[in-house]
Amino acid sequence: MTARQVDVLILGAGVNGAGLFRDLAAQGVSVVLADKGDYGGGSSAAPSRLIHGGIKYLETGELRLVAQSTLERNLLLKNAPHLVHPLETVIPIRAWVKGAGAVLRTLMGSTTAPRTRGALLIWAGLMAYDILGARQRVMPRHRMWSRARALREIPPLTPRIKAAGRYFDAHVTHPERLVLELVQDGAREGPHARAFNHAALLGARDGDIGLQPPAGAALWLRPRVVVNAAGPWIDTVNAALGAPSRFIGGTKGSHVVLDHPGLRAALNGRMVYFEADDGRICLAFPHLDRVLVGSTDIRADDPDAVRCEDPEIAYFLDSLRALFPGLSFDEGQIVHAYSGIRPLPASDGTAAGLISRDHSTPELPPDGARPWPILSMVGGKWTTFRGFAEEVADDLLTRLGRTRRVGTDVLPVGGGRGFPADPGAWAEAMARDTGVAPARARALLFRYGTPAAAILRAEGARPAMLPGAPDHSLPEIAHILRHESVVHLDDLVLRRTALAITGQVSVDGLRALAAQAGAVLGWDAAREAVELERCASLLRARHRTPLPQLELSAQS
Repeated sequence: MTARQVDVLILGAGVNGAGLFRDLAAQGVSVVLADKGDYGGGSSAAPSRLIHGGIKYLETGELRLVAQSTLERNLLLKNAPHLVHPLETVIPIRAWVKGAGAVLRTLMGSTTAPRTRGALLIWAGLMAYDILGARQRVMPRHRMWSRARALREIPPLTPRIKAAGRYFDAHVTHPERLVLELVQDGAREGPHARAFNHAALLGARDGDIGLQPPAGAALWLRPRVVVNAAGPWIDTVNAALGAPSRFIGGTKGSHVVLDHPGLRAALNGRMVYFEADDGRICLAFPHLDRVLVGSTDIRADDPDAVRCEDPEIAYFLDSLRALFPGLSFDEGQIVHAYSGIRPLPASDGTAAGLISRDHSTPELPPDGARPWPILSMVGGKWTTFRGFAEEVADDLLTRLGRTRRVGTDVLPVGGGRGFPADPGAWAEAMARDTGVAPARARALLFRYGTPAAAILRAEGARPAMLPGAPDHSLPEIAHILRHESVVHLDDLVLRRTALAITGQVSVDGLRALAAQAGAVLGWDAAREAVELERCASLLRARHRTPLPQLELSAQS
């Protein structure tokens, strides 16, 4: 069988791979993107859901990284306004002058982080953060709050604090959808750009690379360059291509999502970015009518088995009890938990929290029967995916003898294209046009961006809603199934929608979703039953979803 010639093959469709795919497709490069799982289904689905400059990296002297991160944050606020939003952030401060010596030691190469960061240090850091984030600025500068002001703004905070710092970063409501939209943007550029999810890597043979999509025959490719964007699986993929490497030394980050109306009300739209008693930085902020709490930073090396463990949950709850002594916290408030491995560079002997979040692209040159080089996208922050992709794309364009024809810094992402300047007016106009409630129109606008119009027209004024999830309609689910490359039920529950992370998953709801998928995708009863069991098992084992142990049969 003759292999298809392609300029670039990207293995791994997380945010880095998807960002590079979109960039290369926009330049007219023939490019194929493939992932063994779903788009954005690996580590890119397990971030803190922040689009941020990385204020804590000032402690390690990574000023270039902070400057790039704040710029990319500002660009995403403009280019993906449906998914990326400003996030007011408060740092409770427990001392006045502590921490400066520890920061100096860290800058000089110490492998331990400060345990307490005083008000003077926080003030200096926020001043530097404002300066480094000046390019494309879209948000206010920082303010320092007195203890009285902090307790007035967030009454349940511990009275042990001395002061607080307040600044703005951003959060992404649905990172998995942002990855999907990057892939869709690239695929829309034309037939020179193709993407496959759930495509097994068959290995390399005589200079060709084989992929097995979920349906149809195997696809054999002869690339000029291979880009390994497999995140924590980078070394595994390189070995499968006959080029063993040791590039990754990742750390595990876990998070929990709480159904806690009292904490959500107290936060009032803000994130609290705080030190736990052991000096680690933690966070808590409102997310989709729940509260997201994270994160840990533990060395780990098996991305296929990672999950949020009991000691991590105990750590989160104890940290929250210390910060908000007037509120109660228990495991029964957890509706979702998730964990992923950050694809950080191998770094023996360095404390997990001090491993650089900067990125690099080490090259494995052609060797023997392997005529193509492999560039591995190592490290990086979620926030900086566009800049990282641009750097790699420019290198590839040079190798291919091409020139850049489109800049991605001003390119809207997915549903951000044509996003209305006045969302309220858009929602009112859509309500008049379709009969839907303006609140529903606005909600879907900020869920899908401008493609929401097609969903709203399909819904009409009185759509049938999904059991247990009153803000998701069956026509909405049908639209996703038809247009968003769903292969498995968990693609729909965990990544195309926020049903799992918000705890809106029930046995009846799963059955309704499986039936809808069966009708749209042509699943028979046996396939529906397999998908139900696969999805329910994954939710229980990896995400602590409190699903009752009921028989999950397609025949209800």
